[in-house]
Amino acid sequence: MIRNRIVSLVSFILLVLLLGIFCHSYVQDEEKTVKMAVPSWLLLGPAATPLPAFHQETPEGFGIEDLLKFGSTDIASLQPENGQAVFMPDGARIVWKPVQTEDGEIQLPRFPSAPSTAYLCAYLDVKRWTKAVLSVRSPQVFQLFLNGKTVSTKSKVNSVETGEKASEGKELSANLMLETGVHCLIIKTVFDPDSNTDWSLHTVLAIDEKYIATNPELRLTPEPRMSIGLLLDGPKATGVSVSPDGELAALSLSRSLPPADDSENWLELRRTEDGELIQTYRGGTSIASVDWAPMGRKFAYVSHDKEQGTLWIVDLDKGRTWPLLENVKHLGSHVWTPDGQFIVYSVSEEGKKDLEGIKRFKNLADRQSWWRNRDYLYRIHVHSGVQQRLTSGPLATSLNSIHPDGKSLLFTREVIDYSERSFSRTELYTINLESLKAEKIWAGSWFREAQWNPSGTKLLVLGGPSTFGTVGMNVPEGMIPNDYDTQAYLFDPSTKKVEPISKDFDPAIDSARWSKSLNSIYFVSTDRSFRNLYKYDVNKKTYTLIDTGVEVIGSFDIAENAPVALYTGTSATVPPKAYVIELDTGNFRLLHDPGKKDFATVNFGDVKRWTFTNKKGVEIEGRVYYPPGFDPERKYPCIVHYYGGTSPVDRSFGGRYPNNLYAAQGYVVYVLQPSGATGFGQAFSALHVNDWGKIVADEIITGTKKFLAAHSFVDPERIGCIGASFGGFMTMLLLTKTDMFASAIAHAGISSISSYWGEGYWGYAYSSVATAESYPWNRKDIYIDQSPLFAADKITTPLLLLHGSVDTNVPPGESTQLFTALKVLGRDVEYIQVLDQNHHIMTYNKRILWTKSILAWFDRWLKHQPEWWNDLYPE
Repeated sequence: MIRNRIVSLVSFILLVLLLGIFCHSYVQDEEKTVKMAVPSWLLLGPAATPLPAFHQETPEGFGIEDLLKFGSTDIASLQPENGQAVFMPDGARIVWKPVQTEDGEIQLPRFPSAPSTAYLCAYLDVKRWTKAVLSVRSPQVFQLFLNGKTVSTKSKVNSVETGEKASEGKELSANLMLETGVHCLIIKTVFDPDSNTDWSLHTVLAIDEKYIATNPELRLTPEPRMSIGLLLDGPKATGVSVSPDGELAALSLSRSLPPADDSENWLELRRTEDGELIQTYRGGTSIASVDWAPMGRKFAYVSHDKEQGTLWIVDLDKGRTWPLLENVKHLGSHVWTPDGQFIVYSVSEEGKKDLEGIKRFKNLADRQSWWRNRDYLYRIHVHSGVQQRLTSGPLATSLNSIHPDGKSLLFTREVIDYSERSFSRTELYTINLESLKAEKIWAGSWFREAQWNPSGTKLLVLGGPSTFGTVGMNVPEGMIPNDYDTQAYLFDPSTKKVEPISKDFDPAIDSARWSKSLNSIYFVSTDRSFRNLYKYDVNKKTYTLIDTGVEVIGSFDIAENAPVALYTGTSATVPPKAYVIELDTGNFRLLHDPGKKDFATVNFGDVKRWTFTNKKGVEIEGRVYYPPGFDPERKYPCIVHYYGGTSPVDRSFGGRYPNNLYAAQGYVVYVLQPSGATGFGQAFSALHVNDWGKIVADEIITGTKKFLAAHSFVDPERIGCIGASFGGFMTMLLLTKTDMFASAIAHAGISSISSYWGEGYWGYAYSSVATAESYPWNRKDIYIDQSPLFAADKITTPLLLLHGSVDTNVPPGESTQLFTALKVLGRDVEYIQVLDQNHHIMTYNKRILWTKSILAWFDRWLKHQPEWWNDLYPE
């Protein structure tokens, strides 16, 4: 009995102590909150907003609350500025103007005869993830928006009884989870003329003291930095096509449609002379891309309805549009014949399935769900609509080029062959369009594409250094070339003579167009970290770099009968734009800047080249992204970004790993291009073969150390690293070799080279270059010794593993294996699978969350700010 009383007494004392601790903690938290009245707003209005006709003739009616909720303005698209004009429904023109508050309170004028609406706007700039509380008090109704999304609504008007003081109204509070950046606060309020209260709003912002140290700033100008929204939203130029005479540009554009995961694609026709918009194909007549007829102002395009496609012809001169092919199942690509009489198109036929419930793999490629489908070629007469099937058989046929005389086609077939690398063989054929007799003119590996020269006597072939044996190789003796380093050849089908025209040209060829009017070849080429345009003079056999005004060219097209070309392009701090260039003079001009409005006031930091010399005396290219408002006296955290595979991390804007966004979050970003990348010459790219990270890891570690020594404003204790795919493998491998990084991220990384080789859809094919003639049974030093999984015990750096759950390139098991190992070892590791995403995270909302996870992880470890991560992934 006594013992029970003692236990009860002890329990009571413990409870009191715990309550005391809780209360004390609560008081401390309250004391740490800093409240500040919002000092000023941008004001739009008030403007009269009459209720609609017959608003009282239904039981529920249409009242003040409905006016508040009615979306008369797209709040999400607003970015108000002082003096910015807005037209109201009655045609009145009003402007945003600054107003001061009295200790957070503002009085708006009443319209006694009708309801009226006003908007208040302010911008909150936070330098770190911040939790704040905004309290708004008003007797009238209002809605509070943060970055276009409703966070709080007061839908009832307060009133006062006779003799009472005017009502101050009800206060509503909204929790604001503010990620690093500039946020737009908007209050929409509606005045009820039948109320007996004033139209006042009182606003107070409460922020925890620990966030105040980073100086959150309330202001009336947006001055935005790069953000996820700017990266993904807004129109972007995705492709260009030019009419044969060079006078019209078909510009393909796209934009996301948040908050849904949908997007919109449309086409604009513009004059190349001045960029003037001629016509837009949008909505029900949306067109993604066009193929111009070889003469006149006529083009073809395909519209899709589920699995069926319709091929349309548009004749601009006659103002006529008609379907040439209707509702063709699995309709593919199409191209006009040189005389404009026919269109050659492809149709895919579904392959035969196995017995229900099983699948017998016919070969390695059969793991891909679409591999058994076969593409075949057809042609249709444009004027009569008469069709003809051109190819059939057990292998798919892919059109490469049409002979200038229009009498034959050039196409390829792929044959699986496991007897030698690359485990497949390309067969190149011509087919006579009169007899349909096909003739094989070449067979080999590492082929990419071929096209006829204007005279129809030679083929321009793109392929690896090994495509024609050793004739295209330019590597030191004993080295195996990197066959992803695409070269250009001139091939004579009649004599079989091959001329390697890029053997001594260091940039890697991405695409090629032969200009009939100038008898020159124009190559878009990976040139170190740039993607440049080069002109190859066929007679002089010389290359000339063309100034395009951009650092990375995207889409590119040349007019059939004029020295005019179109292209899209970006630079490190310049979003995608479309341009026109006169090839005979070299003069280029802007055609259209779809992101001009969105990025007009965005501040970017500097981007500067920085290189170092590796152990072999070779200069390793790199660049540095500086945060906006960079202060050399500060100490910054740093993110080291790399790929390390067969291509460089180019200087294009945005992308899936946007260095500008990382810099806008307050990081210095160092991007380096280790040995093995294309664009630096064959000898450089060949270092990738049979290395699997030995050279690259050493260069990343050495380069980072030299970078830190040369940049005193970077804090060596707060360095993170990030890579994806082969770069994700490099992150994993680096952590087994160094503890210099405070945090790391591997997206779709490879932890075991042997399992990736066997399980990834293209693992064995990629390895036929990366580990040429090397296999798990003959190169343990690569497949085991270079695999991070087998050295997981050496990893001590906090690591975030990211992976699409249905990645067919690098299976998610590669991250799962390392996650398992590090969990067993008790290391700091997190693993996030993005569901239903493949190798690239493309679905809009999932990409946003994935990007935020990257930023929050780095903030957690490099800024010692775990709140954003904990908000995304609470325990």
